[in-house]
Amino acid sequence: MSSEESVRLAAGDVELTVSPQNGCRVASLNIGGTEVLRQGERYGCFPMVPWCGRVRNGLFHNGDVAHQLPLNSPPHAIHGTGRDTAWRTARTAKSEASFTYDLAEPWPYTGRVTQTFELAEDSLTLAMGIETYDTSFPAQAGWHPWFRRNLGSGEDARVDFSAAWQEQRGGDHLPTGQRIAPRPGPWDDCFGMPDGVSVTLTWPQQLELTVASRAEWVVIYDEQAEAVCVEPQSGPPNGLNTHPQLVTPIEPLEIATTWTWRRL
Repeated sequence: MSSEESVRLAAGDVELTVSPQNGCRVASLNIGGTEVLRQGERYGCFPMVPWCGRVRNGLFHNGDVAHQLPLNSPPHAIHGTGRDTAWRTARTAKSEASFTYDLAEPWPYTGRVTQTFELAEDSLTLAMGIETYDTSFPAQAGWHPWFRRNLGSGEDARVDFSAAWQEQRGGDHLPTGQRIAPRPGPWDDCFGMPDGVSVTLTWPQQLELTVASRAEWVVIYDEQAEAVCVEPQSGPPNGLNTHPQLVTPIEPLEIATTWTWRRL
């Protein structure tokens, strides 16, 4: 099946729009007539793959082999290549869909990434897998949703979570390697949740939405007036270097997140 301009899924009065040509991002999540994601071609919710956040100076190693990535957020490389790639639509149904793309330059290794979506009336599950059929390589995967800070009426969203630690952030926006007690926001920070990610957004008297994942790291970014980002990911920023997770021919990297919501 060829890629389409957009793929729409529905469950009850919930509608999800995926744009495979624009980095296979969720372009829209409409719950009962209310759009919860910031709109725009760079927003929605995009996959971070095959790395998450910033890679220091765009440089990473696979064993003793060094690789230089393009500096798309100088002096670093940020958020992977998947969001800038056209994905293929592999399968669609009323409330489910799956998409793939083949890793290619500027990523130095071959492989395949699959992303799936399962929509229900009160939840959305996203899953991603990275496979290699040849050389093993370090990788990361996660998601970068831009939730609207205000849904158009009522109060701004409140962010609630309990983290075991916060990755201390250096002046270059990368973790220093030190873990500190979580600090109050505003944040552009990575937090550790060894029992799994759980972050709840509450728009008072409107909607409560929880982002959960068995992943152990989440980046919270709320320094913009328009949106709040809750980013579950398989490792911290610069994790290609500090927490390398190898994708091998017999062991893919797999990650999933489920968003659940209820109307208030």
